[in-house]
Amino acid sequence: MYFFITQLSLCDILLTTDIVPTLLLTVLYGGSSVTLIGCIFQFSFLVMSESSECLLLSVMSYDRYLAICNPLRYKAIMNHMFCAASVTIIWLVGLTVMLLLMISMYDLYYCGPHVIDHFYCDLEPILQLSCSDTSRIHIQILIIGVLNVVCPFLIIGMSYVYIVVTIMKIPSTTGRHKSFSTCSSHLTVVSMLYGTLITVYMFPTNGQTQTLSKVLSLIYTVLTPLLNPIIYTLRNKDFTKAFHKHKFRIIKS
Repeated sequence: MYFFITQLSLCDILLTTDIVPTLLLTVLYGGSSVTLIGCIFQFSFLVMSESSECLLLSVMSYDRYLAICNPLRYKAIMNHMFCAASVTIIWLVGLTVMLLLMISMYDLYYCGPHVIDHFYCDLEPILQLSCSDTSRIHIQILIIGVLNVVCPFLIIGMSYVYIVVTIMKIPSTTGRHKSFSTCSSHLTVVSMLYGTLITVYMFPTNGQTQTLSKVLSLIYTVLTPLLNPIIYTLRNKDFTKAFHKHKFRIIKS
């Protein structure tokens, strides 16, 4: 789990590095300028980070499933080779998605007015600047969304169905609480990320106001990466123990 949390942290760092500088320039100076290829790269990099995070969360749910539902085989299955291979595949999928979107969006013809009413280069604001047929891009986004968002979400849902059934079979209340507490941080992160992603990209955009779209985008691009470290550290007994130990050392010195 700690290995996967480091990869989740890397996804959050890449995402905020991609989005926050443009956000700060827009807020502080009322706007910012970016080249066409830079704008396309920003959105493609965003999709890569979010796709990798969704896939990573599904692997983390499988990790929790093995730990609770099949603990005797946990170390045999969730070994170093499996973890390294799964993370490598996740990042390769993310890079492939990024390159595919960059090539497809750069082939479009952009005729103006070259102004985006958003705090970063999102899908719809970019496509609104194009005079080309964007149906191919929408189909690609839909396929990517199904494979990298919906399918991992179904895997997470199935994992937690088995986890809940297994936990309910534990006779003691303390045992049930202890087992479920190991999943609470993961469930919180999944709820925040998937709730906003599905609302923004999987539902028709004509049902959303521009303000609502910006707020939802702000949640999963800035707020979720900000809260992820807090959620995982506050619920982690090892971190809490190490924090108090370090605090006492400082006080004594």
